[in-house]
Amino acid sequence: MHLYIFVNNDMKELQFINKYFFKYRTKLLLGLLITIIARVFSLFAPRLIGNSLTAVEKFLQNPDGNLEQIQNVLLINILIIIGTTLASGFLTFWMRQTIINVSRYIEFDLKNEIFWHYQKLTQRFYKNNRTGDLMNRISEDVGKVRMYVGPAFMYSVNTISLFVIVISYMISIAPELTLYTILPLPILSFTIYKLSRIINIKSTLVQEMLSKMSSFSQEGFSGIAVIKSYNLESKINANFNDLATESYEKNMSLVRVQAWFFPLMILLIGCSNLIVIYVGGNQYINGEIEIGVLAEFIIYVNMLTWPVAVVGWITSIVQQAEASQKRINAFLKEQPEIEDGIGLQGKIEGNLKFKNVTLRYPETNIQALNNISIDIPKGTTVGVIGNIGSGKTTFLDLISRLYDPSKGTIELDGNDLKKYRLEELRSAIGYVPQNAFLFSESIEDNIRFGAIEAKEEDIIKATKKAAVHQNITEFKEGYKTLLGERGVTLSGGQIQRVSIARVFIKDPKILLLDDCLSAVDTDTEEEILKHLKSVSKDKTTIIVSHRISSIKHADKIIVFENGQIVQQGKHIDLVGVEGYYQELYEKQQSDNSK
Repeated sequence: MHLYIFVNNDMKELQFINKYFFKYRTKLLLGLLITIIARVFSLFAPRLIGNSLTAVEKFLQNPDGNLEQIQNVLLINILIIIGTTLASGFLTFWMRQTIINVSRYIEFDLKNEIFWHYQKLTQRFYKNNRTGDLMNRISEDVGKVRMYVGPAFMYSVNTISLFVIVISYMISIAPELTLYTILPLPILSFTIYKLSRIINIKSTLVQEMLSKMSSFSQEGFSGIAVIKSYNLESKINANFNDLATESYEKNMSLVRVQAWFFPLMILLIGCSNLIVIYVGGNQYINGEIEIGVLAEFIIYVNMLTWPVAVVGWITSIVQQAEASQKRINAFLKEQPEIEDGIGLQGKIEGNLKFKNVTLRYPETNIQALNNISIDIPKGTTVGVIGNIGSGKTTFLDLISRLYDPSKGTIELDGNDLKKYRLEELRSAIGYVPQNAFLFSESIEDNIRFGAIEAKEEDIIKATKKAAVHQNITEFKEGYKTLLGERGVTLSGGQIQRVSIARVFIKDPKILLLDDCLSAVDTDTEEEILKHLKSVSKDKTTIIVSHRISSIKHADKIIVFENGQIVQQGKHIDLVGVEGYYQELYEKQQSDNSK
């Protein structure tokens, strides 16, 4: 039976679900109580059928008896059987409603817990794990666990209560016959134990294979333009076919083991029926039991057929749930490297100070920044420029604590950045990343991510400052236009400008713009920069760019090379000094004059 599930050490991963069982304990206990009552009602039919057969037998042995009385007994028994069967069916319905509903509540809670945990994990986690695998664990794996807390739990309770009630009653009326009847059950339990261990291993392999296929598919869909442009459809299809074949083989290996369960269950139940007929028949012939008892036992054995047969299915579900929960737990045990601060009182002003800051990525051992020290007073606009890979983006990531420095400290308003709560810090920062991302929502909703309660006039004002209002109004649905798979695809420049509008509407104290004007033309760039000058008044603004035209009006310009600041000063000063900035300025001036 299913009791071993709760004590088997191999099931330790599913102990994580115990907190949800405790949370919904009232509903589960109610479901348990309903199950027991339903099983008690189900006992009436076999008992009354047995009594009816015994009464008929006695009448046949004594034909002079009262026929009308026998008919009344049979009629009353039939009515009671109908009534108790209806009651048992109704209670079984409510048992399903109670326990299955709880499984959906737990599924909801578990998915939310996983998603919330995903959001707390750092950039390194997402660099080291594939999106398809993350999605599979929150969908397929949680679905397997739901089957454990719902159907598996329900049928386990049903099976256990039926066994306890039926076998207890059988012992009370015919102990010896009961002993012979349950003789195959120890063999059944041992068989389930051995097969379940094999299923657990094979279920883990199947889930891992499913994650690989999900990751491969997700990457294929995301990179479909590259696949088509390089004519890689045949190669990608062949690779997917290899994965599908491997998945098929692993699933078939699992199914072959699972296929042993039902035949073994039916065989053992059949053996029990034969034992009842043989042993019970001899006892009846010897006058040890009545014909009604023999009939009852045959019905009881067949009542136990489905619960015993379903043990295999339950065990399979539990083993798959164990494998899935193990994969879920592996991610839930991941601790974010960026720890939340204690929180500080007072409004963030925007004074930034880097003190000998060094950052080395542990996964690649690449040193992105080396001994950076710089003061950025509030209200200052700083331009950042340098070659690709020189550390510009990492410099911004440290300010918003997407990473923490390996050495040195970063101060904000005289306080260590790590002391601020992440929500408190990031609420004061407006960040437009290098590769701007828009959600599959309307343009209006994408801009509202900057300020959820923003009014329509505020959105329009922000898009005008980002020089994208005119483009949006030209769409058929305007600001209601859906982006992503179901809507229009914006150009690279339009995506950047919508992202800039999103940060403008947020009105943060610190503005971080990471090369967000690279896809716009010179005239649009000038218009946005003009508005940025008014928007960034009294704000600490850091603009990363490859174009000198985007940063030449900054209060200070810093030049990165190999993770170090090699030059800093105003535009007028740097163009007169030999070095990277002067060379880049002259090159860009030459390109513009052509």
